[in-house]
Amino acid sequence: MAVWALGINHTTAPVDLRGRFAFALDQIAPTLNSLRSDIGNRLGRQPEAAILSTCNRTEIYCAGTKHEIDSTVEWLAQSGQVQSGVLREHSYMLQDAGVARHAFRVASGLDSMVLGEAQILGQLKDAVRVADEAGALGTTLNQLFQRSFAVAKEVRTSTEIGAHSISMSAAAVRLAGNLFEDLSQVKVLFVGAGEMIELAATHFAARSPKAIAIANRTLERGEKLASRFGGEVMRLADLPARLHEFDVIVSSTASQLPIIGLGAVERALKARKHRPMFMVDLAVPRDIEPEVKALEDVYLYTVDDLAHVVQTGHANRQAAVAQAEAIIDAGVQSFVHWMDQRHVVPLIKQLNNQADEWRALELARARKQLAKGEDIDAVLEALSRGLTQKMLHGAMAELRAADPESRQRASAAIEHFFLRKER
Repeated sequence: MAVWALGINHTTAPVDLRGRFAFALDQIAPTLNSLRSDIGNRLGRQPEAAILSTCNRTEIYCAGTKHEIDSTVEWLAQSGQVQSGVLREHSYMLQDAGVARHAFRVASGLDSMVLGEAQILGQLKDAVRVADEAGALGTTLNQLFQRSFAVAKEVRTSTEIGAHSISMSAAAVRLAGNLFEDLSQVKVLFVGAGEMIELAATHFAARSPKAIAIANRTLERGEKLASRFGGEVMRLADLPARLHEFDVIVSSTASQLPIIGLGAVERALKARKHRPMFMVDLAVPRDIEPEVKALEDVYLYTVDDLAHVVQTGHANRQAAVAQAEAIIDAGVQSFVHWMDQRHVVPLIKQLNNQADEWRALELARARKQLAKGEDIDAVLEALSRGLTQKMLHGAMAELRAADPESRQRASAAIEHFFLRKER
């Protein structure tokens, strides 16, 4: 069997392109049927298939008699109504061991925006369940995914991968958690709608805050981001009047001048009756006037502040990732070994069937001899001799072959399989 995968994710494709290939969970089954039928027309046999689709990735996993990556690319490009060349430019294509390594890293949270996040494992399990219910899974992909779940479990129980975040956004969440005892009770405002805000929103949304809002110059772009996290969108012009509503403010725009001034924050604190505000300025140049940091009830962090927090845990993160990668390496080797063994399964079955046939023949002959009253020891002797002769007949015939090259190959094989003293 051949295994291949095609995917796009947050590191290879912009969100608008990813959106063209996003499949809701209830769309997966009919989509799998379409994919398998399309490739089956080329192969003559439908492949095994599964589709993982989240806000950050769409991945197709397949197994068949030969690799059909080109056909898979063409099918996905057509389903998203883009040129196949555009899709190739923003996708990754994997085979065999590469597929296993990627699936194991995805399941373990090593390929996520937030290192070690657990949500992706549940999404992968949902994708496998839907594929199984649609009759699209077979032995090969089932093994791949069950092993990915086992590897993910080992990574999460044997390492601290989930405890060490890798971005400034994650550091911001950690610092906010130090100020507010329960982040599920806070309201978060994101100012801007670029990549930094998207990443920050992903981190904060994972903690299920009470409310999320996006303030952006362009409402359309803000609405797209807000819809991902179940939040509301507002205009930047409304920011001063509504600043007091939010406990956490994260800002990252391309403005050349601060958009949140000292006066606006002072008025917000007064309206909040000096309940604390946690503010993060991810912009360069600054979005928030530096004087705000001097206010007693404001906790303002800049890019430099967060970079220091991130670096503090660098050694621990590297150790956790190294441990996780070692576990994944072992899992990949095990899967490749299983795949290699699959190639000889038909031969093993034939060998077992032949041995069973010989055994049945000799047992039948022995039973007849015993029924005639022949001596038990003599019958056992004949039984063992008959089995031995049948097992060695082929090897003996090869040793007596007229072709010297055939005799040499037979001699080497017989020495290897029958005459080794050390096992």
